[in-house]
Formats: sequence, structure tokens, C-alpha cells
Amino acid sequence: MRSLNILILLSATALTGCTAMSASGPSARSIDSEASVKVTPAKEKAKAGVDYALVDISSSVLKYVPNVGAEGLSDGFGGGKGPVPTLPLGIGDIVQIAIFESQAGGLFIPSDAGSRPGNYITLPSQTVDRDGNISVPYAGKVKAAGRTTDQVRVDIEDRLANRAIEPQVVISIVSSVSAQVAILGDVNAPQKVQITEAGDRILDVISKAGGLSASGEESYITLQRRGRSARVRYNTLVEKPAENIFVIPGDTVLVDRERRTFTAFGASGANGRFDFEESNLTLSEALAKSGGLLDSRADPGQVFLYRIVAKDFLRKLGVDTSRFASDDVPVIFRANLRDPSMFFAATKFPMQDKDVLYVTNSDAAELSKFFDLLNTTPAGTANITGNALSTKDAVKSF
Repeated sequence: MRSLNILILLSATALTGCTAMSASGPSARSIDSEASVKVTPAKEKAKAGVDYALVDISSSVLKYVPNVGAEGLSDGFGGGKGPVPTLPLGIGDIVQIAIFESQAGGLFIPSDAGSRPGNYITLPSQTVDRDGNISVPYAGKVKAAGRTTDQVRVDIEDRLANRAIEPQVVISIVSSVSAQVAILGDVNAPQKVQITEAGDRILDVISKAGGLSASGEESYITLQRRGRSARVRYNTLVEKPAENIFVIPGDTVLVDRERRTFTAFGASGANGRFDFEESNLTLSEALAKSGGLLDSRADPGQVFLYRIVAKDFLRKLGVDTSRFASDDVPVIFRANLRDPSMFFAATKFPMQDKDVLYVTNSDAAELSKFFDLLNTTPAGTANITGNALSTKDAVKSF
């Protein structure tokens, strides 16, 4: 071994104008040694340094890895299982009022009304004014805005009780501008949708707006109501009926598409940014999508996935998280694909938006690059120590 070390040092001395050997990212040894926290199936080890955690993917870790999610609507607004919301009248609504009397000769029906089709009159349609009132002959101005048609009906009947003969009132809504919901964003026909007394849910108003114009997998729904807002994935609305809550007048429903991507670096078949497209991806599918591992360069035992996770995830694994100040912790997941069983785990490990895949070079590849460098670089002495030590480490691990 001593003679090999001497050979390496002598070879490195022959280099001139040469910097450290090129690489597409940090080495597996560097990632492993600089982690603040390492979680392995055997034992958890902590080391001070950069604030990230290294987690080896295993069956015990898989059960705590969350699937892609977003905050829900039902907790914030309710309405998933509750009664149908009432729709009060509002300013600008157009109503029509019919008044019935039990017999002719009353206030509205003359005594010679035998040829009439019934003992009632229909008042001209009118709009609820800016003060929220409507006008009814002999009843005066009646408050309508903020009240249901039944409440307004009873009020009118009470006001006419001493003048008309057993008056009965029927109120019909000709058109409503107050009971509308705005549906905007990535739908085929953005518009204001009039909701009905039967009750309309979020998926109902999206349907009335022509449905989604983008993939359901990448679509998010934001509900804005009275100064508050909440967000949920479109697929969650479909899969969980409790999230598909009732809308109420004045709501705004915004549909937006978020392009989900991951990036791949290192010794994978292709480097760059890749779309999830219209499906969710697992780690194994992401590796395949990025071209797999390069036989000539990759170290299958050192496949890394970079992700920001909630601190609670590490707590579930029994890790002391006191060194991390933020609730979000940078975590590097490591997959050892030399282990045949890891391929099963990789098919269950869900990818998330903005994940980063990194495949390290094998030690053999690093050694090969060094000897290629000896054959192609003029003799010199620049950075001799760095090259020698790097190559020595590679030989030891090989």
C-alpha cells in the first residue's frame, strides 16, 4: 500500500496547471460526513455542522413519509356535512310579489272580480334598492336585504292583515345578483355563477364554469370568503367529500395550476428539470424518468434525494431536533440500490414537487478520471496535494 501511495504522489507531481478533478456535485463521503443528523436502520448518529439531516430510506422510514398534500377547506370553513346554506335576498336582486285575498271585495280584489282567474294580484317586478328595501302598496317600504323570502313574506302579510281579507303573499326571485360566486383561473369558462337554494358545492360551481382547463393532478383550489382563504388540491376535493364544501354568496373560487417538477443531477442518465405531468411519481419512477443510473459512473449505493420536511417527521423517527431552529428541516434521503430490497422501497417512496435527485460518482469512476487526467495533462505542480489526497481516498474505498 505504501508503494501505491508513493506512485500516486509521483504521478500527481507530473501535473501542471491542473485543478482538482471535475465532478458534477459533492461526493457521497462529503454528504455523509457533513450531516448534522444521520438516521440509519442500525443507529442514529449526530454530528455538528451544516444544518441538514441524512436519512437512509428503509421500511421504518417509509411509514412516516407523507404523501403530497395541502391544507383543507372543511376545517377552516366547515360546510362539508352541515345543512344547505340559506340564501337571503340582497341589494340588486329582482323579485316579484303576488298578493292573494280569501274573497273579492277586499283591499286588492274588487267586488266585481268574478271574471278574474283568481283572487290575487301580481305586482310589477322590482329591484331591492340600495337601502335593502322593496315597496308594497299599503305596506310601505319593507326590509328585504339580508332576509329570506319567507321572512319578508311574513312581514308583508302582518302589515296587510288589518286591511286586506286574510292576505297571503308569494314572493318569487326573478334574478339574483347577490347569490353569486366568482369562479376564476384555470377553468374553461371563468364567470360568476348563480347558486341555488338546493345548495352548490365547490365542484358544482367548477362544473358550471366548464370544468378544469388543466390537469387535475396539478390543480389547486383556493376559496376566499370574507377576508379569509384556504387552499386544497383538486384531487382532494374529489377523493374526500368532506372537503367539497358548500359555497355561499360572495365567495371567490380560484383554480390555479402549479407545474410540479423535480430536478436530477450527477451520474443519472439525463440531468435537468422533469415534469410530473398528469400523475404522481415514486422514487423509482423519477429515476427512470431521468434516465436511470449510468453504469460507467454511478454509485448505486449512493442515490440521494434532497427535500425540505416538517420537523415533526424527524421527531417520529426518534431524532433530537433541538439543533434545528426552524420548523422546516433540510433532509437528504439516501437510497442504497445495491440492496435488492431497496427497489421495492423505491416504488413506495413518493416524490414531491421541487425534489432534487443526485446520484454520486463511484470511487472507481473517480480513480479512472484521475488516470485519464495523467494521460492528457502536461506535467506541472499545481494543486498536487489536493489531487493526491483525493485519489488516495478513492483507492482506499475501492
